[in-house]
Amino acid sequence: MSSKTQSHQLSNGLIVSGDPTTTDHPSNHRTPSFSLSTLSLTPPSRPPSQPNSGSGPQPAQLHPTGLITSGPLPSPTTPSHPPDPNTVKPVYGSEVTNMGKDPVRVGYMSRGIMWVFGVLLLMGLLLGVFLTVTVKKVVILVVVVSVSGSGLVWLGWNCLWRKRVVLGFVNRFSETELRGAVDGQFVKVTGVVTCGSIPLESSFQRVPRCVYVSTELYEYKGWGGTSANPKHRCFSWGRRYSERYVADFYVSDSQSGLRALVKSGYGAKVAPLVKPSTVVDITKEKRDLSPNFSQWLADRSLSSDDRIMRLKEGYVKEGSTVSVMGVVRRHENIVMIVPPAEPVSTGFQWLRCLLPMYIEGLILHSDDNQTSEEVIPV
Repeated sequence: MSSKTQSHQLSNGLIVSGDPTTTDHPSNHRTPSFSLSTLSLTPPSRPPSQPNSGSGPQPAQLHPTGLITSGPLPSPTTPSHPPDPNTVKPVYGSEVTNMGKDPVRVGYMSRGIMWVFGVLLLMGLLLGVFLTVTVKKVVILVVVVSVSGSGLVWLGWNCLWRKRVVLGFVNRFSETELRGAVDGQFVKVTGVVTCGSIPLESSFQRVPRCVYVSTELYEYKGWGGTSANPKHRCFSWGRRYSERYVADFYVSDSQSGLRALVKSGYGAKVAPLVKPSTVVDITKEKRDLSPNFSQWLADRSLSSDDRIMRLKEGYVKEGSTVSVMGVVRRHENIVMIVPPAEPVSTGFQWLRCLLPMYIEGLILHSDDNQTSEEVIPV
């Protein structure tokens, strides 16, 4: 046996020192000594004529973390400029409902009632004009106009109270003991929420592990100036940009302790009644003092100019207590709460002269965004 040591390359591409002619026999078995100085860090390339059919055991592979697994190693891609996690815009898949693209209607009146009211108002005016011309008494026209004006005031009263009507309906609706709820029943469940498979993160404050997030940018328009949207009126705040997301989550019934899966993801219709926890007013003088806000605008390609802006952000964080209103669905041992197929009516309120308002989708209600001391750790 020659004492001369030679370097040679194994079939897996590793360069070792030793005698390549040494036979592997029990009587003269010798463990080759590896030379770290000659170790090649470049993996061998697989010839194109040797495709992997997927059958048979795969050779063990060594990941950069040191974990030995079987199968081919993934080809990592390292970006030349990795994004800053504190400023990058969140991007979610189809599992998360993007409510900015298809917002639901909350607190609207029935179109049938509006048509009936409009027809009666028009007929009353025409009848008043006809009687005034025929009888030649102006008092008839005055009475008709007064009645019509009262009807318009009543309609405006309903529009002004629609948010309070919706919140009053949610607060007055009795709590449901989820364990005794039957399939198809419309229920209201109040309890602590926990994230599903995809937790969310708020856009501006970067609050982690949320089930609902909303960040909206408003602009104030005076007598002149740029409108935030086509419906933006003078001397008012108009919404210019919106990010609103909600995903599937769990709620634990405070009465029975039963845990239910709330199906609010995958494009479901959800009516969030959540107050914003952050309100930031930005003027021209304050804009230079808020680099986070400027970066938030830049990440979304939004210009600031000299506009007066207001940013509102709301969220429902894991551990918060919320109320969910929807339809119960039972599948084996799983209890789910899904959006109702038809809009929910608040009903008439005769003492307050209020018409019924309608709400689309699953109702998610949170009185206030709890502080860190009020959130229950889960």
